[in-house]
Amino acid sequence: MNIQYRKLLPEESTIYRTIRLESLKKFPESFCADYEEALKTEKFRIEYDIENQLAERFVVGAFNEDQVIGICTFVKDENDKGNIYQMYVKEEYQGKNIGRHLIQKVIEEANKEFKDIEIYLEVKNTNVKAHRLYQKIGFTEIPDVELNEDDSSVLMKYSPV
Repeated sequence: MNIQYRKLLPEESTIYRTIRLESLKKFPESFCADYEEALKTEKFRIEYDIENQLAERFVVGAFNEDQVIGICTFVKDENDKGNIYQMYVKEEYQGKNIGRHLIQKVIEEANKEFKDIEIYLEVKNTNVKAHRLYQKIGFTEIPDVELNEDDSSVLMKYSPV
């Protein structure tokens, strides 16, 4: 298996849409979005961002030959902080370090564009595998008073090892 990791190209915005919808359908508990609602959305904001190749908003894809098998989205917010969203690897490819490489590629691309940017992500408490993966990469939990009051999610910050 020869997996390639790279930013999605403008003409690949529909590929993004397909895998994003798949992630919402198969793992609704892992994302803060609803599959049925997403289906009604004509075009996702990230699709526009991919088509316009914005430095502040991009998606890295994992490709097995010409098939996208995973995605990870980066968004720089108005406070100049980076955020990782929509981390997803197709079920049949999970457990093969593809998620780890996706996140590392996002961090690498973000640091090329925005030197030493702080990068955050949010993970559901119930998503133990993802939480463990993020810790291995170098993310640490940080308290966040703005997160859901039900404590269903944990905020994590990337700290290079």
